Parts: sequence; structure tokens; C-alpha cells
Amino acid sequence: MSWLEKLLPSKIQQTDPTERRQMPEGLWIKCPSCENVLYKTDLEHNENVCPQCGHHHRIGARARLNAFLDGEGRYEIGQEVLPVDALKFKDSRKYPERLKEALENTGETDALIVMGGAVKSINVVVACFEFDFMGGSMGSVVGERFVRGVETAIEQKVPFICFTATGGARMQEGLLSLMQMAKTNAALTRLAKKGLPYISVLTDPTMGGVSAGFAFVGDIVIAEPKALIGFAGPRVIESTVRVTLPEGFQRAEFLQTKGAVDFICDRRELRQTVAQCLSMLQRLPADAVA
Repeated sequence: MSWLEKLLPSKIQQTDPTERRQMPEGLWIKCPSCENVLYKTDLEHNENVCPQCGHHHRIGARARLNAFLDGEGRYEIGQEVLPVDALKFKDSRKYPERLKEALENTGETDALIVMGGAVKSINVVVACFEFDFMGGSMGSVVGERFVRGVETAIEQKVPFICFTATGGARMQEGLLSLMQMAKTNAALTRLAKKGLPYISVLTDPTMGGVSAGFAFVGDIVIAEPKALIGFAGPRVIESTVRVTLPEGFQRAEFLQTKGAVDFICDRRELRQTVAQCLSMLQRLPADAVA
């Protein structure tokens, strides 16, 4: 026995290195902004906002709705609407295969969840995109659920709120997906004619047909800090127009300076801020909201 083995505790000498306890995966997350290593549970308790630098990590639709809505009186709208492969579309894979994979990864049947409930005791209907379901892409189901949410808001005479997190239209549904831009905006026109508020909250990312459709037509347009917001990506624009884009182009702060966004709000303050906005809008005459 060597001198080193005599100094080591007998328990350690007998331990097989392959049997040593290993750190479970998924307990820690490295912040992409400040590069601090964060305990996942602490990050979730902070609404997925880095406590060190304030970076807003992407958050799932269910988690966002749970944090935003009051605990009582929630109900889901349009969950029975399911996607179909009307075009029998196939690129590198069949569309049903992609839908099945997205379902298994997220537990959701499509990229939009719509719920009725309340925010600080103010009754609302809220639509929220699930980005992990095929990039939050907008197909026929997203459009139909969105419209059903708006119609429920009209029926109950309550405000409508939408959280966007999307790459745009769903190419696997072709023209059917593009038609959702007109369909959703027509529904919002009916909402406006009833004098009911629509608040749009832009999160990272909000791109493509959704940004060109209903994302910017809210009575109030709010964005989360440093959210990527635009139509085509910055690299596509630079290669097309052959111009170097300004620093921070298509980020929430840049859009605010150009008047496209009303204000930027920290996710942890969003619930209170939206409730205050709704209280203000509900005191205005109906034609002022429209």
C-alpha cells in the first residue's frame, strides 16, 4: 500500500469511481447574458428572470399564464380545436410527424393557449403562444383559438390580452396559415367596435406573420426587455438591403424609440402594470378605446 493510500479514508479507498454520486442534470442554468450559473428552482420562482442581470429567459405558455392570472376562476377556451394536415404537406418530414413531436415535447396540442380568468380581480381573456410548439408558428388552430378567445371576450364584455412568442406563420399549412392574419384582425375589429380593450404583450421572439398581423394593433403595446421583435430576421434584412443595421435593431428598446412599442415592462411587474392599464382603459369612453 502506498503512502497516499494510507492517508485516504478507507471508505474512499473502497469506492468505485463509477459509483460516485453524480450531479443530477437540469438543476442549474447558465444565464446567456451575464453567464452566472443559476439554480433552476430559484430562477423559476423569479418568473424566469435572472436575479443578477435581469435577463428575461423564455418561458412556457402555461407557466406564464399561471404567473399572470389570478388563481381562481380560470377556464380554457378552444382546446378542442386540433390541427389537421389539410394539404398533406411534406418537406424533410411529414407534417403529422412534426405535430406529434411537438405534442410529445410540450404536452400541448398547438402553439396557442387561450384562457379566461382575472388579473387582480379584473376579468379578462388571455391568449398566450407556446414557442416550443413548432416555434410558436401560427396555423389554422392558432387563428381559430385566437378568434374564439376574442369572441368570448366580446360575449362577456371583458378585455382581451395576447402574449406573443412566435416565429410567424406555419409554412406546413401554406395559404391557410396566411389567412389567419386577416381572420384574427377581423375579430379584433369586432372587439374594438364594442369598445373593449386589447393589450398586446410582445415577448422574445415576436416575428413574421404575427408581428405583421395582430401584434402591433393593441390599444396598448407592451414589450419585455430586449425582446426580438420584427418581421424578417436581421441577417435576412442585411443581406437583402446590403446596409449595416443599427445596434440593437429589432430589439424592444429600439422599437420603443421609434414609437412601435408604447413601453417596456419587466415581467415581474407585468401583472400589476396590466391591471393598472385595464383600470385606466375601462374608465375611458368606449369610442376612445376603439
